[in-house]
Amino acid sequence: MTLPASSIEQEIPGQGVVAQPAEPKPTKAKRQRFRFVANAKAMTGLIVLGIYVLFAIIGSWVAPYDPDARSNAIVQPPSAEHWFGTTHLGQDVLSQVLVGTRGVMIVGLTAGVVATILSVVVGVTAGYLGGAWDEALSALSNVFLVIPALPLIIIVASTLNNAGSTIVALVIGFTSWAWGARVLRAQTLSLRRRDYVEAARATGEKTWRIILFEILPNLTAIIASSFVGTVIFAVTSEITLAFIGVGSISNWNWGEILFWAQSQQALAQGAWWWFVPAGLAIAFLGTALSLINFGIDEFVSPRLRSAGKTKVKTASGHTVRMRVGFTPVLGSTHIPAHRVPEQRKEAAR
Repeated sequence: MTLPASSIEQEIPGQGVVAQPAEPKPTKAKRQRFRFVANAKAMTGLIVLGIYVLFAIIGSWVAPYDPDARSNAIVQPPSAEHWFGTTHLGQDVLSQVLVGTRGVMIVGLTAGVVATILSVVVGVTAGYLGGAWDEALSALSNVFLVIPALPLIIIVASTLNNAGSTIVALVIGFTSWAWGARVLRAQTLSLRRRDYVEAARATGEKTWRIILFEILPNLTAIIASSFVGTVIFAVTSEITLAFIGVGSISNWNWGEILFWAQSQQALAQGAWWWFVPAGLAIAFLGTALSLINFGIDEFVSPRLRSAGKTKVKTASGHTVRMRVGFTPVLGSTHIPAHRVPEQRKEAAR
């Protein structure tokens, strides 16, 4: 007969029978490992962002029409033939939205990755090394802080005749990293004197290992916020450039759709289907990125993770009910008489 791990006992000479400690449950470890994916906000954001990435890859293949193809159905509302209606030239709006997803995603993700890498390298290096490195890198960050990104992008896009999405993304990435670097530098200054960092330095750990394994994990939420902010800024910048007619008009994106809708007075004609789909696509993309950022914050911070819960487990393993208010307090629960001394000891601690 097999006994559970918690009931297995071992007899030690001179000490009697001693119960063996129970083995940890593997299910709890799995829950800890997949807690980020189980977060509703993060999961929703990842699903929506995955849909955008999918349409960025296959958008031109699944589009029902050529976005440049003209027809006799001029400024027609949504129908079975044209789900999102048509433009003043009879072009299918759904095809334009699907094909335009690729340019927006390329600009947003590329600029976000470039700016995040630069901000992490400059900010963490300046904050951890200090001294002359901190002075030089901080001066470099201050220079890039005062550079107006959008006017510079307009100048570059108007100067280069064939300024594609990649060039615009690189310009945005190289001009949008300074603010994130300043925030990461300030946070690194407070982390480099923590006990676990000092212990790692005392044991002879190399600088790159301390930065990579001791400091960067504590900066995950800030790095994610910087990435999300840069992606949103890059998307809005690309759409703004297309909306004001700067850059190449041969490549479709959501800003190009809004540009033609505004220039042809779609709102005055009552053609809401011309600009609403592109606007909703921009709004849903920003919402998805924000949800991912909220999920990362709750995964990293235990306080945010337990926020909003009405039942919380104490250190002794008891479940207590929290009341809503400025300060969380314990709900009125009946405590047995034999538990009162233990409760007083816990309150004294």
